[in-house]
Amino acid sequence: MASQQANVSGITGRYARALFDLAVEKKALDTVESDLKTLSAMLETSADLRAFVASPLYSRDQQLKGIEAIGKLGKVSDLTLKFLGVLAANRRLSAIAGTIKAFAALLAAHRGEVSAEVVSARALTKKQLDALSKKLKAATGQDVAIDARVDESLLGGLKVQVGSRMVDSSLKTKLQNLAIAMKGVQ
Repeated sequence: MASQQANVSGITGRYARALFDLAVEKKALDTVESDLKTLSAMLETSADLRAFVASPLYSRDQQLKGIEAIGKLGKVSDLTLKFLGVLAANRRLSAIAGTIKAFAALLAAHRGEVSAEVVSARALTKKQLDALSKKLKAATGQDVAIDARVDESLLGGLKVQVGSRMVDSSLKTKLQNLAIAMKGVQ
């Protein structure tokens, strides 16, 4: 299976592989992918949710009830909801973000794609994402699955990571490099 080629490890890798194998078995890869994208967006936009999944102060029952409510709010499938329940029952909700990334890597390998994480100062348009995807495909020789995020602190430009390669053309980094260079001139 192509998913065996994806490099996922640790606790997040084990959970992601288990979810991936279940999704393949149930023929629900696209559904689970959609669910995880919804959860990822929820985590990105809600500081309260990030605090909830990271906090060890909540009991197992509180985490189970909370994650069930979050799953219903996000309208996730039963398979994903049960998986989230397993994370909560095992006190591993803090691993959810890493598990989502590892699942994306497994899915990309399964589809013969390479994963690219793109961080921009503002949300990229469909046209910009398509153009970036074509350029990345030309550079890597493979189809590219783009995981786009927004980080307004970049001020402008992009950060693109494909595998272990990183290209940082953000204005924030350029300004930091200029400040370092100016210190050397004094």
